[in-house]
Amino acid sequence: MCRLLLVKSENVFDIETHLKNFAAISKNSKEYQGHGWGCSYLDEKNEWKHYKNINPVWKDDLSQFGKTKMLVAHARSAFKDEGIFIENNMPFHDPKYVFIFNGELQGVRIKEEGRIGAEKIFNFFKRFDNGDTIQAFVKGVSLIKKKSRHIRGMNIIVATKENVYLNTTFEEDKEYYTMHYKETGHDLLVCSDPYPGETDWSNVPNNAILVW
Repeated sequence: MCRLLLVKSENVFDIETHLKNFAAISKNSKEYQGHGWGCSYLDEKNEWKHYKNINPVWKDDLSQFGKTKMLVAHARSAFKDEGIFIENNMPFHDPKYVFIFNGELQGVRIKEEGRIGAEKIFNFFKRFDNGDTIQAFVKGVSLIKKKSRHIRGMNIIVATKENVYLNTTFEEDKEYYTMHYKETGHDLLVCSDPYPGETDWSNVPNNAILVW
């Protein structure tokens, strides 16, 4: 049960500003979000850069990052406080995709490689990618729902250099699992919670798949 952040803009923005808000959200969450964190962002050459740290995001030096047009960040709350290794931190990524996940699934009947459940879901989704990302995303999410006995929560963000794909699903704890977003001009923000002190965010409906 983690915290997620996606920022996408047509203009470059300061990474530190958004990560400071994300760190405050993570630190003040009702669930402990200090089992490491990570982020991925596009550099000036439009190439992905990836960063992970086993320490909590609110204890890291967030001034080390520059500017970008897309940022994906994840703060981890390890299931049963197990598997606290930097290799298990998200974002998970390959040359095409950046992936972050927040949730808890029970009785999942899929066979897939991965150190933890989130990595298995990432690899499972990629099975269906024949060049049409939204088709693969929808099919992967649909099958995971069908093959899970119970979904306490399953929020997924997948980013490419061009687009963002969001799934939000929960059967418990609506307040915790509801995702939020804000669109202002050329900027898109998607986060597990609105930024501190801000009230102009909208809730993402349950069982929604959105593409930007």
